[in-house]
Amino acid sequence: MKLSVVIGFLGCFLLLACKSEKRQSIYALPLTMEEGIPAVIEIPAGTNHKIEYNKETETFECDKIDGKDRVINFLPYPGNYGFIPSTFMDEEQGGDGDALDILVIAESQKTGAVIQVKPIASLSLKDGGEIDTKIIAVPIDSSLQIIQAQNFQEFAVEYPAAQRMIQEWFLNYKGIGKIEFLGWHNEQVALATIRKWKK
Repeated sequence: MKLSVVIGFLGCFLLLACKSEKRQSIYALPLTMEEGIPAVIEIPAGTNHKIEYNKETETFECDKIDGKDRVINFLPYPGNYGFIPSTFMDEEQGGDGDALDILVIAESQKTGAVIQVKPIASLSLKDGGEIDTKIIAVPIDSSLQIIQAQNFQEFAVEYPAAQRMIQEWFLNYKGIGKIEFLGWHNEQVALATIRKWKK
């Protein structure tokens, strides 16, 4: 058999073998709530760069303003910020048209990391006239935990300064007076909020 024929067969085989399967979007990862929930990290703790997941390209991209990377003109993010997959805050029901936001209190995680977390609270804000809810969570994996709170009461009683810092950060990161504080809620309300927006 001639070398060119062999190369042709190998080429066809490799093309078939490398045919890509359609991957499931990270935005649509299944949301099960038996052993915590998945959190997709967009912005690692300790950075000011506004990174968002692009559903169309399925990539994480730095948000742009006038062609330049958007950098938060404030202190760095106080936790790992991202979204809960398979959630959608429908605008017709008062949502903002995106997945439900989550802040994971843990050491800095890489952009694109998916970690199982336990919701311990929710922070309700009003941003631009819309209700903006932030789920506050800790990792299920104890080796990733930096606080020991497992529910809202423990968080509020044992880490009141951390609670105040998170509240003040969200109230001020866009500038003074642009976001209104509505209230803190416990882990049961956080879970009910997740179920409400589950797709």
